[in-house]
Amino acid sequence: MKDAFGIPQSLLVLGGTSEIALATARRLVTRRTRTVWLAGRPSPALEQAAGQLRALGADARTVAFDALDPDSHEDVLGKVFAEGDIDMVLVAFGILGNQAVDERDPAGAVRVAQTNYTGAVSAGLVAARALQTQGHGSLVVLSSVAGERARRSNFIYGSSKAGLDAFAQGLGDALHGTGVHVMVVRPGFVRTRMTAGLEEAPLATTPEAVATAIELGLRRRSETVWVPGALRLVMSALRHVPRAVFRRLPV
Repeated sequence: MKDAFGIPQSLLVLGGTSEIALATARRLVTRRTRTVWLAGRPSPALEQAAGQLRALGADARTVAFDALDPDSHEDVLGKVFAEGDIDMVLVAFGILGNQAVDERDPAGAVRVAQTNYTGAVSAGLVAARALQTQGHGSLVVLSSVAGERARRSNFIYGSSKAGLDAFAQGLGDALHGTGVHVMVVRPGFVRTRMTAGLEEAPLATTPEAVATAIELGLRRRSETVWVPGALRLVMSALRHVPRAVFRRLPV
């Protein structure tokens, strides 16, 4: 069970090698979290991540999970929940894709959509049902400010995150009053392997900063978390810029 300040004792990460997710796991382990499941495709990186958490004192375990195989999600997540209650599920998998290439290769664009949206819908619903059955827990979904308004430079990725964000908000409304808390996290540009080599956007942040914001959001039982917080005002303004003007902005 979570403590009075919202910190989970047990954590399931879907996307176990995500730098943001691992920064979050490390931060929570130094607070109170004792059991961490890292779900992802089997790899040395996944095992290394679990080893780092064990070094911090956590009981860290790995489980094979593929966002692109929704038929397996119920079985995989069911086995994790069968081991004991999970206080928090973090949906952290996703791919950026290559906009210039994917526009000419629909298969690449579909892979982005299936990973970031379809896979998250499947895993999110399975996790939400398990949390509801046990009667408590938080489902934290890593969205993105890219989903707030489609931009010419990354509308394939942005549209997948827009769908994920809308899904997570609706799921949160559906679960209101059940004991399950859904929190949507909207980071801006985060300095990770995924964004390496890309031109850095204004208000760029780090995985550690996102982890700090997630912890604070859990303590406050927030429904939406912006990282950094100033992006909430920036995106509120950009949403209302006329389309003819918006398409000319260097964003």
